[in-house]
Amino acid sequence: MHRRRTLGTLTLVFALAALAGCEEQNTYVPPPPPKVTVAQPEKQTVTDYVDLTGTTAASNTVELRARVEGYLDKVLFEDGERVKQGDLLFVIEQAPYEASVQEAEAGLARAKAQVKQASLTAERVGRARKSGSVSQQALDEALAVEAVDAADVLAREAALVKAKLDLSYTEVSAPFDGRISRRLKDPGNLVGSGEDTVVARINQTDPLYVYFTINEEDLLRAREIRKDSAERVSREGTLPLEMGLADEEGYPYDGTLNYAAITLDGSTGTLLLRGTFPNPEGNIMAGQFARVRIPLIELQDHLVVPEHAIGYDQQGPHVFIVNADNVVERRSVKLGLVSGDRRVIAEGLTGDERVVVNGLLRAIPGNTVDPLTQSEAGSKSDS
Repeated sequence: MHRRRTLGTLTLVFALAALAGCEEQNTYVPPPPPKVTVAQPEKQTVTDYVDLTGTTAASNTVELRARVEGYLDKVLFEDGERVKQGDLLFVIEQAPYEASVQEAEAGLARAKAQVKQASLTAERVGRARKSGSVSQQALDEALAVEAVDAADVLAREAALVKAKLDLSYTEVSAPFDGRISRRLKDPGNLVGSGEDTVVARINQTDPLYVYFTINEEDLLRAREIRKDSAERVSREGTLPLEMGLADEEGYPYDGTLNYAAITLDGSTGTLLLRGTFPNPEGNIMAGQFARVRIPLIELQDHLVVPEHAIGYDQQGPHVFIVNADNVVERRSVKLGLVSGDRRVIAEGLTGDERVVVNGLLRAIPGNTVDPLTQSEAGSKSDS
């Protein structure tokens, strides 16, 4: 009985051993190399810019004032609307000034009549003096009266000119095309009493001015590249400018430099510049923040890589390249200009390298990777 049990146990052990011998052995299979996207540096024409910031301003601005005293009779515009040069905007009561014109005209007519009468009298006295019937004193007095009356005519003519000028001041018109503010005085109010009362303001924003400053270093660099002075290019309007607002992409507005200050600001080391930009729709208001850049020179056939392909560490800027054995290498580079979302590589690349542009976290120097071109990576992602 005991022997049977032992034989059964042995049989079971051999069966299990045989079964175990039939199973495959576990072996380690290394993972495939990580995939990265690579691209060769491109050759592009890039423009060297100076980037600046500034503020928009009206090219013309004026305070409309009541230049004569009177009650404001009419307001002929809507607050904030656009007006044209010569549009009648305000009318101050005209009756008193029309009466003054009529009075001056009457005074002038009377003075002219008096000088005519004095001239005839002086002529008669002159004939009488020749005949010896009147004294020289009488002739001198007649001539003096004529001269006084002639001077009175000149005074009356000046009074008439002033009366007409005061009458013209009762109408306030737009001096240029622009946008007018709200009215600062309502009809019925007395204006011009003891002062030139401001009744509204007008801004001209087409063309639009943009004021900005450039530091001395950038100014010297720009002058060296363009071989010209800020004074000359501003006077001749030969330096193009590009401008964009705070919420806009890029620089959608083109203008020209039209003013440069005559001295640098000693406290900041900057020079004040001004550009002019078309603004026919009036979409840009005075006082807005503006980004301005000055294109200096176009540079031909420069190597560029995507900005995001550039890494930075304690040794400086670098890119990862994949060599012929598909091993990642770190390559130090010297950076140049920014061109949109790309950066010029001034030194460090020849143009034949395969630069890692995607999958940078998987690109570890010394490790093997599976490089894909951008077209290959795009087709795999689509599938």
